[in-house]
Amino acid sequence: MTGLGDRILGLGLLVLAVAYGWVAQQWPEPFGGAEGVGPETFPTILAVVLVAGSIYLMIKPDPDAEWPLGKPALELVVSVVVLLVYALLLEPLGFIIATTLAVGTLSWRMGATPTRAFVSGLLSAVLVFVLFNYGLSLSLPAGLLEVN
Repeated sequence: MTGLGDRILGLGLLVLAVAYGWVAQQWPEPFGGAEGVGPETFPTILAVVLVAGSIYLMIKPDPDAEWPLGKPALELVVSVVVLLVYALLLEPLGFIIATTLAVGTLSWRMGATPTRAFVSGLLSAVLVFVLFNYGLSLSLPAGLLEVN
């Protein structure tokens, strides 16, 4: 049966998306009542996109898909580890430092020079931080950069 791996992956992603979306809806309503954009908005959007992608993957799997072996498989494992460590370090280090490290490491693993990778990580982290904190009024953790 062709595409079985894609269908299994799609089902796993669908379960993850539903669980992620459900947890996002459990966050308490902000003080002062409901707002148009709250803490659940972005995770809900991500969950909806993931549901759509996982359903597509189950309905129309790639018939020629082959799981990577050797170095490409190792790079995927490294990417997953970087993202897990990123999630663990986000609160203590703060968004800017953790995102700089994660984006820089992933960019470097994709072939960028270390300097360019980490400069790009820093610029993207600062840009997203400013956009979320000041443009959307959604606070991201400041971590070590918090000013008292």
